[in-house]
Amino acid sequence: MDPLVTNPFAVLTFIAAPAILTNASSVMALGTSNRFARAIDRSRALSAELGSQQAMPEALQRLRLKQLRYAGRRVLLLVRALSAFYVSLGAFAAASLTSLVGAALVLGHLEVPRVVVMLVAFTCGVVGVGGLVTGSVLLVWESRLTIAILREETAFVVEGLHLGEEGQTAPGR
Repeated sequence: MDPLVTNPFAVLTFIAAPAILTNASSVMALGTSNRFARAIDRSRALSAELGSQQAMPEALQRLRLKQLRYAGRRVLLLVRALSAFYVSLGAFAAASLTSLVGAALVLGHLEVPRVVVMLVAFTCGVVGVGGLVTGSVLLVWESRLTIAILREETAFVVEGLHLGEEGQTAPGR
């Protein structure tokens, strides 16, 4: 006997899992969009700083140019992550819909269409999970890039402070 026919809650399982994963994809997409907006703002701020007519020490200019390149890479990674999360959202929605259609086909005892719809729903679910994993990996990569930028900026500031201390003489020396 088919477990989908004997257990009415089995159909809910096929529908609930994609619905929960759709929620996860939505949350990831929302967080990534915020990161994307901040990365764009940082790129614009760096471009404005570099484009201003104010004189800037050469070392600072090199650092800002490097940061601008990093910011551009971050933006691209975040766009890719967003795309992966959007694909996940669509795939999980499609998996939920096809699962509902499959449940109706079970009730109608239509075996061949049920198997086809089940395979489509499964494929949509796999694509959705793949999008979530891909987007998450891209976010890890972007986070590591951001940490690298912060380390370089911190090293630059600490070095500047250290050089500033060496140039000053303490009272009483």
